[in-house]
Amino acid sequence: MFKKGTYVMVRKIVLKHDERSSNLPDDTKSKDFMMKIKGYLLHDADMYDEVSIETETKRVVKGKLVEVNPSYSHSFGDHVDEIDVMKKLILEETR
Repeated sequence: MFKKGTYVMVRKIVLKHDERSSNLPDDTKSKDFMMKIKGYLLHDADMYDEVSIETETKRVVKGKLVEVNPSYSHSFGDHVDEIDVMKKLILEETR
């Protein structure tokens, strides 16, 4: 049981797969469109319960509790050799 005020992440379905645009690729439109939001529990809850949270901007959002004390992780992805080639070309042309 996690107490009211605990920092958590919830997952919320924004659009069900059958509500998504028909112009999307098949592998994309067959999936629900979801978002993850971080905030503070407004009531005690267990993992995977449907909960309400208050975000840092004071919005109240409902969703499924998926993580407690979520961390921040940022990445620009894996190294791509082609980007080095483009960088070199751009730098040579702007000298």
